[in-house]
Amino acid sequence: MDLNQLIEIEPNSKIDEFGSGDTVRVSVKVTEGNRTRIQNFEGTVIRKRGAGLSSTFTVRRVAQEVGVERTFHIHGPNVEAVKLIRRGAVKRSRLYYLRGRSGKGARIKEKR
Repeated sequence: MDLNQLIEIEPNSKIDEFGSGDTVRVSVKVTEGNRTRIQNFEGTVIRKRGAGLSSTFTVRRVAQEVGVERTFHIHGPNVEAVKLIRRGAVKRSRLYYLRGRSGKGARIKEKR
């Protein structure tokens, strides 16, 4: 018996459908001391992996000329919402080549 069959997954209605190359805004719960707030992380999805409870996705953005990548669990308690900003037209599912590019070379065309 698989773990995914034992635990029922409740899909979060605030998570839009997205894929690699899409620009998303992830709302993350951040706890500082005894206060909890929502912090947005906006960037390009460079990978989406797994299925069921253990599925994750990685978002990359460039902040002050430094690349920042964060990996989130889709069904994790810290992910409040994922909003799709724009669709990207890409031909592969893992966009690791963006790590070595900057400026115009790191752009992804919009899917129409």
